[in-house]
Amino acid sequence: MRKLINSTYITLDGIIENPMWTMPYFDDEAAAFAGAQTEEADALLMGRATYDGMSAAWPSRDESDPTTGAAYFNHVKKYVASTALTDPAWNNTEVLQGDLVEEVTKLKAQDGKGILQYGYGTVTAQLISAGLVDEVRFWICPVLEGGDSLTTPLKDFKTSFDLVDTKVMKSGVIIASYRPKAAA
Repeated sequence: MRKLINSTYITLDGIIENPMWTMPYFDDEAAAFAGAQTEEADALLMGRATYDGMSAAWPSRDESDPTTGAAYFNHVKKYVASTALTDPAWNNTEVLQGDLVEEVTKLKAQDGKGILQYGYGTVTAQLISAGLVDEVRFWICPVLEGGDSLTTPLKDFKTSFDLVDTKVMKSGVIIASYRPKAAA
């Protein structure tokens, strides 16, 4: 059975909607890990919001440069969970019809490599509840984005941090200690 892996970028204050703040942290090490993820997956699964963002960004990227990942994202098989999308324009995209849990169960039963899912929302929540997500990878970036999150009182406040220490507990809790970045 194919594995379904969710990979989500998240800020310290829990924001996942704007992945552009991850770019300063997407170094060679992150690129290697991301490349390994895509090597293990021959399909992408996404909800409508993630599809809208990715389908607007990836087709215009240079596929001849292997470091961009554009060739992978533009040609890999893509599945979108949506009741409104009927005619996806992004290459090799199929809209899942019918019950999400049933459709993803069928996808996982097919031959092939893993299925990679970016973003975290109602689609992921439904699939976790149904026991279909095999792993969740949170890429915690040292940024406070502000907005509707645990830092709502700091709505317009944005800052970056330097990692000071990490401690991984036997329970699975990760204690990440950060200090605000010094002003440049």
